[in-house]
Amino acid sequence: MKKPLILFLLLPLAACVALPPKNSDNICSTFREKEGWYDDAKSAFEKWGVPIPVQMAIMHQESHFVADAQPPRPWLLGFIPLPRESSAYGYAQAKDETWGSYQDKSAGWGADREDFADAADFIGWYCNISHTRLGISKLDAKNLYLAYHEGHGGYQRKSYLQKAGLVQIANKVAKRAKLFQSQLSGCQRDLETKGWFF
Repeated sequence: MKKPLILFLLLPLAACVALPPKNSDNICSTFREKEGWYDDAKSAFEKWGVPIPVQMAIMHQESHFVADAQPPRPWLLGFIPLPRESSAYGYAQAKDETWGSYQDKSAGWGADREDFADAADFIGWYCNISHTRLGISKLDAKNLYLAYHEGHGGYQRKSYLQKAGLVQIANKVAKRAKLFQSQLSGCQRDLETKGWFF
């Protein structure tokens, strides 16, 4: 008797959690499944000039499209939870300070890291600053990601050169952006006309 009651009480909570797309490696499949995401990513592109495949490749790397993603929590002796090493959170894995700056300078305080539209806009905003401040092309997913990960100061200091693993990840992001661009070229017309609706 208790088990069905518990499940019934937990059901509304489960419904509030946005599940990641079933096939996050295919941008067309993702946009078909997640109604509104294409329009959100397109709006960020139109506002900041950062291509949709670049936005999505960065978000894929950062959170795999998990709305409440955050870094793993370290444990002392295997059972005592310690503070997380970073405040990174949400689709874009934005840290508290950087997200606060984004809210203050662009989005307003209602922006939410668990909201896909806000996360896409944040990535566009941050990459636009990388372009303006560091001269990185908005088509250069590799270096945009390095600046995104290391921060603008870290990128200027070339801190990534001491992190071979990070450079490999940035290459992976660039490769995924190209894959997403190729996929999107085959379905964008349908997405624009909403022809994928049943």
